[in-house]
Amino acid sequence: MPLIAIVLAALAIGFEQLVQWKYGPMGIIAFVALTVGIKARNTVISGVGAVILVMLFAQSG
Repeated sequence: MPLIAIVLAALAIGFEQLVQWKYGPMGIIAFVALTVGIKARNTVISGVGAVILVMLFAQSG
């Protein structure tokens, strides 16, 4: 179980660094809002974070 937690944490940090490198501060804000909203079970915050991420992904493509 600890190995799975370490791998998942490493993947999350890697994804966060990728978002920060590619989408800058707004990508990090969106990623944090999405993560906090999911952990707090707040659909408004997670929805705002998801919408911002989708807009950033659509803009780059």
